Amino acid sequence: MCRLFGMTTGGPRVRATFWLLDAPQSLNAQSRRMPDGTGLGWFSLGDEPVRDRAPVAAYENSDFASEARNVVSHTFVSHVRYASTGAVDVHNCHPLDMNDRLFAHNGVVQGLDVLDSWLTDVDRALMEGQTDSELVFAYVIAEIRRHGDTTAGLISAVRRIAAELPVYALNILLAEPHRLWALRYPDPNELWVLAPELGGFGGVHHLASDHELGSLDVATANGEGPGQGQGDQDHTTPAYVIASEPMNHDPDWRLLAPGELLVVDGLEARSLFPFDAPAHPVRLADLSLSEATSQARSRS
Repeated sequence: MCRLFGMTTGGPRVRATFWLLDAPQSLNAQSRRMPDGTGLGWFSLGDEPVRDRAPVAAYENSDFASEARNVVSHTFVSHVRYASTGAVDVHNCHPLDMNDRLFAHNGVVQGLDVLDSWLTDVDRALMEGQTDSELVFAYVIAEIRRHGDTTAGLISAVRRIAAELPVYALNILLAEPHRLWALRYPDPNELWVLAPELGGFGGVHHLASDHELGSLDVATANGEGPGQGQGDQDHTTPAYVIASEPMNHDPDWRLLAPGELLVVDGLEARSLFPFDAPAHPVRLADLSLSEATSQARSRS
């Protein structure tokens, strides 16, 4: 299955190099099994979403490696893709960006013609690709707009999808500046969290200076930069880390429960369970060959 990664410190700007490149199960390593696309999203100093995506594996993408070492942000969303619907194309790579929010998804939702009928022309104008993920995101955005609240809109959208469409899995990461939503629904695909009060410090280094990507004094790959001494390498910042599989050997990774929606606002987190089981559950045997292959839960 596609792999998801999200991280937020709630405020301080950091790099996500460890999780993206260096961890035993980094996104870079996972991309050897998920070769159809990669993307990294973050928020600029003005808290605008920024993305870089490509229809190639992360381990083959020099831009991904460079940005993983140099981008600083308080919140990240990254994704490596195994295509189930939509061409292997940059517009079908995640994270997606609509209305200043970043979104990544894995799973399979069917009945896409019905889902499309729920959208207005205004909603469709936000779309770039042809995947079930982007239709889901467009509908989530429509419901957020209708409710005037991100959590309420996300819950409303998922409830209707679960009630009216065939669903195999709907794992979601949704990000705004300093805020992150993680949903595991219902249970076929895993989603894990490493909380800051437990192990969510590893590999997260704080940067004292707020600079955009490309500035010469952001930091070097080893954590040092102009005006920063060796001690800065030990200046860790707590963060919530969310991933499709545990990315290192920390025993404090927690598997989200089926149907759990984790809402992280700053570094305050709460778990909600607002969903019934899918009304039209899809079994692995019911999926097409491409869908079933994309949902394989292989680990190296």
